[in-house]
Amino acid sequence: MTATPARPLAGKSAVVTGSSRGIGRAIALRLGQDGADVVVNYHSNAAAAEELVAEIAAAGGKAIAVRGDIAVRGDVERLFDEAESSFGGIDILVHNAGNDAEGAIADLDDDLIDRTVDLNFKGALYTLQEASRRLRDGGRVINISTGYTRAVFPNFGIYAATKVAVEQLVLVLSKELGGRGITANSVLPGVVATDRTERLREQFDAFASMTPLGRVGEPEDISDVVAFLAGEQARWVTGQSIAAAGGLV
Repeated sequence: MTATPARPLAGKSAVVTGSSRGIGRAIALRLGQDGADVVVNYHSNAAAAEELVAEIAAAGGKAIAVRGDIAVRGDVERLFDEAESSFGGIDILVHNAGNDAEGAIADLDDDLIDRTVDLNFKGALYTLQEASRRLRDGGRVINISTGYTRAVFPNFGIYAATKVAVEQLVLVLSKELGGRGITANSVLPGVVATDRTERLREQFDAFASMTPLGRVGEPEDISDVVAFLAGEQARWVTGQSIAAAGGLV
């Protein structure tokens, strides 16, 4: 059996959208630790993004922080421009940015609908378009979706609908890019303990009791799955929506 190298992504570069905090932060850090040059994309928290860049550098990696709103096509184009300018090309896209809008379907107003569709669907589409044009052959597209596309809960209809639409885009992209050796997959986290889920903390015990493993997720649970999909060992995995939810879904 061939041993896995200590830095299996050395020589690769990765763009991770929405990576200044939470799951995105853990993913960017893990890819940097595995040897990839990382573009840390953020929307507003420049300090957190620069702190992550410094942490990746301290671990021996290379990273840059690039501000951009993925709901704006020009910002997405600039994000990829800066990645190519800094690292010579792009091998891995991890699309993580999005919002987790809540509300009963009957109560959704136009502002919430527009913001959620613009960010979760149109922003994802812009990002996948750029990736399909710019990723080097043999690259990886990894979309962070949600377990809510499989487990149905009230008040998450608009969120789940936009996320499942992007899962479908990724499935189609796996067919369109397969001839270039590029894989495309989605990862579906369950409830993960981050600042974004702090409002659900009182319900963590209930969610934990619903999983065979008896706990809610941690960001590193998701980053480990992403690291696998980004690496050579996942070269034969494409067109999949992989639940990483401790058995919750």
